[in-house]
Amino acid sequence: MTSLFLSILLMILPLPNENNDLILTHNGEPIASVNRDAFTSSIIDTPLIDEVMFNDFLVKLNKQIAVEPTNAIINQQGEIIPGKPGLKIDHEKFTKGFFTYFYNEGSYIFEIPALTIHPKVDSELLANIRVKQIGHYVTYYNKHNKGRSHNIILATEAINNHVVFQGEIFSFNQVVGKRTKEKGYLPAPIIIKGELFEGVGGGICQVSSTLYNAVDLAGAQIVRRYSHSRSVPYVPPGRDATVSWYGPDFTFKNVHNQPILIQATATNGQVNIRIYSSDSVNN
Repeated sequence: MTSLFLSILLMILPLPNENNDLILTHNGEPIASVNRDAFTSSIIDTPLIDEVMFNDFLVKLNKQIAVEPTNAIINQQGEIIPGKPGLKIDHEKFTKGFFTYFYNEGSYIFEIPALTIHPKVDSELLANIRVKQIGHYVTYYNKHNKGRSHNIILATEAINNHVVFQGEIFSFNQVVGKRTKEKGYLPAPIIIKGELFEGVGGGICQVSSTLYNAVDLAGAQIVRRYSHSRSVPYVPPGRDATVSWYGPDFTFKNVHNQPILIQATATNGQVNIRIYSSDSVNN
């Protein structure tokens, strides 16, 4: 894959092949074979490309070779781990190459052209915005409650190292994602209409509540926040932020002139969330 990052060459060369196929290669290795007849839409005896079929094929092919970029992060030792670039199909070049095959005769080989996707958060950005702490909040939980503690740790890990850019709105549900058994969440007590029930992901509202207090102290604009239907023990009354995948979300907007960084840990019965930015942040 390194060769794709360094140089992507558009190659479409004729081949001696009676099947009249287009051989698609990735890193020089064949990954698919298609025939122009499968994409032909005839109108008034003139062969045309079926655009719907072609676009659908392009989407599926991109899923096959696409690689998501990885953001830089800060590990538990405080070291910055660099991100990694990703790639996706260069739609414009691919379309030109496919058209060359479609409107000619015979078989061709086509090295799929790709574009490098750079991480949204790189090492330089992280180094710049980890400098100044602008918000901090700690809450406490019973570490002996295994299910609840486990869920708190998972949700905390999901928001850790997340960067919110200027003018961007952070959504707890979007960042943490759906809380399911498949993702490792366990049953634990949740509050529904003032009553306690067992539910997968119970306990994560402590994470969203801790985050709410931390970003509020950091001067973020609270966009959406809902309180539980009964008081919770880990924050003062009215300082909680309940969340549910099919219900309430906690969202805030970064109104500063610099990106902000969320550093979150859950260890030894403490949810500890710190908000950082650069020296030039306007707080």
